[in-house]
Amino acid sequence: MPQPILAVCLDCGDTLIDEGTEIRNAAGIVVAAELIPTAAELMHALVERGYRLALVADGYTQSFRNILGQHGLWDLFEVYTISEELGVEKPHPAMFHTALEQLNVAPTDYGQVVMVGNNLERDIKGANELGIVSIFLDWAPRRSKVPRDASEQPGYTIKLPIELIDVLRQIEAGVTV
Repeated sequence: MPQPILAVCLDCGDTLIDEGTEIRNAAGIVVAAELIPTAAELMHALVERGYRLALVADGYTQSFRNILGQHGLWDLFEVYTISEELGVEKPHPAMFHTALEQLNVAPTDYGQVVMVGNNLERDIKGANELGIVSIFLDWAPRRSKVPRDASEQPGYTIKLPIELIDVLRQIEAGVTV
């Protein structure tokens, strides 16, 4: 039975922002970085389609404010769950629970949530362990692309951010791959 996606959780580094272009200050805060191709188009398409967006990312809040703000994407998120503020990193369940609690998504509805990320060990495993639909962005060369075990096996794999729109359509139509 097709069901709507209640929320889209997104990582940042090598999911929206090209980590290879990051410029950091002396304190290690990212002050500028370039977007991955099609990331801006994806974000605007998600907002236009009415999806609720959560940033679920490991790092410094100011880094995300800087780089997402630089590209006009920071304000497109409804909630921000950032490891610096929580004191834990993905795949810790608190990263996902906190975002979804803020969006008023009950744990029984986690199957109607997607998590998009580039890290099998953190993004995909963390989502899978909670029943969140995992979507692996296989774009950057910096992370493993081979799951170590079933807990890191993504539900879907995309090569560019914009491909998420088609995956969301498939999920909402009840099409399995």
